[in-house]
Formats: sequence, structure tokens, C-alpha cells
Amino acid sequence: MQVLFGLRKATKPNKKNDKKVFVSVIVPFRNESEVILNCLESLEAQTYPSNLYEIIFVDDFSSDDSAQKLQAAKNLALTKIISVPNESQIISPKKRGITFGIENSSGEIILTTDADCVHPAEWIAEMISCFDEHTGFVSGSVKFANSQKVFGKIQQLEFGGLVLTGGGLINSNKPIICNAANIAFRKQAFSFVNGYEGNQQLASGDDEFLMQKIAKSKKYSVKFLYSEHSVVETTANETTEKFIQQRKRWASKGLFYNDKTLVLKLIVIYLFFLSFPIQLMIGAVVSTVFLYSFALLFLLKGMFEYLILRNGIPFLYPALEVRIFIFSEIVHIPYIIFAGFAGAIGNFEWKGRALKR
Repeated sequence: MQVLFGLRKATKPNKKNDKKVFVSVIVPFRNESEVILNCLESLEAQTYPSNLYEIIFVDDFSSDDSAQKLQAAKNLALTKIISVPNESQIISPKKRGITFGIENSSGEIILTTDADCVHPAEWIAEMISCFDEHTGFVSGSVKFANSQKVFGKIQQLEFGGLVLTGGGLINSNKPIICNAANIAFRKQAFSFVNGYEGNQQLASGDDEFLMQKIAKSKKYSVKFLYSEHSVVETTANETTEKFIQQRKRWASKGLFYNDKTLVLKLIVIYLFFLSFPIQLMIGAVVSTVFLYSFALLFLLKGMFEYLILRNGIPFLYPALEVRIFIFSEIVHIPYIIFAGFAGAIGNFEWKGRALKR
């Protein structure tokens, strides 16, 4: 219920906040030749004053022509392309790229996003409007582009549910989930919590660990912005293999949160999902009572998740199609069980690299 109450308190853009600060947008990338120019175009077309923001693309050892395309197409003088140095010692490639970008930035506020994203023209302005003297971190919404394929629609709902759950928890003062494709934070806050120190060895978590550290510092507040003009759009995974690798990467950090109470809650949630196939098996062999309990819990799960997902209309998806929702609820159970187990093992691929956590 915390999530539902939190969504009602989502931060809105502060139109009265006309304070303009210099902003650095950092985009780490690796082999994004097919999509990176769409990202560049959307970032250079922002309504925020062009003399008050810089765009820093950080090349993470790309082997394609991504950097060359950027160099040839960029229009703003403050758009830069830099490359991660070979001597960088941070193990996580993503954290290494963002850290290097911050080290070469001039902005008071840092925005991070991904190279496969497209941004509405008001994105920077709306994210910056949320900052007051106490704000250290703002999480924004990310959505998958509309798809005509069932697999794409399922991902759209599942990803939208994660975004909404994260937002509801943030606004309930329980910041756990966010997405690096759309976050903003004070550079001073990043320095105050020593950046990614303590979790550099983990390939994932450049967004969530930082948010949790800033919130725990008690010096800064954390907010979730929910506005159609601040929603960053990306594309769903084209294949089940890419989807699995992405979700394994996301799940790999769950056991390493500093808040051990949170880790315990995640384990309980995992056991809840694991109970579904167990109830089916026991119900088929021992007693039909377990089949009734399975049906009841499945119904309650679906009702609760429906109440969350309807908050995503129309910002994150155009509508809740009943058949897609029901099918998503069914596949959600084995997917969570597999992703949680595979993430705990910690081996996955990311951008052509084989990584451990």
C-alpha cells in the first residue's frame, strides 16, 4: 500500500522555480551506432538555455563508429565526446564511465541517461525545476516505446510497473528503485557520499546505490518526478536473450544493498513468488486447499499490481489491455523466480562483455 499512497504524492514540475543553474548531461555509451544520433538530437533540442547545459558523451571502448557519428553530427558547442582512459581502475564499466564524465563536467547538477534513449524537449527544465536547497537526487520516469508485438507490450507493462513502484517508494521515503536513464543529482551530493565507493565492484547499481546513499546521508532529500514532459523513452528488448541478460544484471545487486532489512524484504518477496509453483505441486499431490490458496494469492497479486499499473496511463503506456495484463501476470511468476536466482549467481552479458555481478 506504501507504493499506492506514494504515487499520490508524486512531485510535479515546479513552474515557479525559475532558477537556472549550469547542468551537465552525461551519457555513457558503448557500440550504440544505430541509436545514438536520436539521443544526440533530442538532447541538443532541449528548451533549457543552451548556454546553461553541456552534453558529455563518454565512450566506453566502442568498437563501432558511434563516436565518429557523434562528432560529425553534433551542433552545440557544449556537446563533448570523451573516452574512458585505459588506466581507470573502477571495475564496473558503467560506473567508470559516469565517474569519468563527472570528473570532466562543469555542472552544479548532473543528469545521466542512456544512449538508446530519446528525451522530450522539456526534460532538463522539468528535472531541474524539482531542485531546491535541500534536494540532492531526483528520479524521473522511463518508458518503453509503444510496440505492436506481444513481447514488447509485456515488457512495457513490466517495466512501467517497476518505474511506478520505484516512484511510490521514493515518495514514501523508502527510496529503493530508480533507473539511470533518467536521474539527476547534485555534484556536491555525489562527492559528499563518495560517489560509488563501496560498490564499485558491482556491475549494476550505478543508479540505486547512489540514490540510497544520498537518502541515507540525511543531508539531502530524494524526489520522484512524474510528468509527461519528463518521461524518457527507450525501446524494449528485441529478443528474450537480451531481456534475460538485462534482468539478470538488474537482479544481481539485490543481495548487496547496505540496508540488510531491505535485503530481507527482497528475500521474503522472492519466497512469495516461489510459493506459487510450490502450492501448485502440493495442491496437485496432497490437498486441493493449496490450489485455493494459490488462486487467492494470485488474485490479490493481480489486483494490487493492476492498481499500480493504472497510474501509468497514458504516460508510460496507452492503455491496460486485459489479455496482455493477464498473460503478463502469469509469466511474471516464473520470470521473477528465474531472474532472482540467476541474478544471485551473478554472471551475465552487457554490451558484448561477460561480467560477474
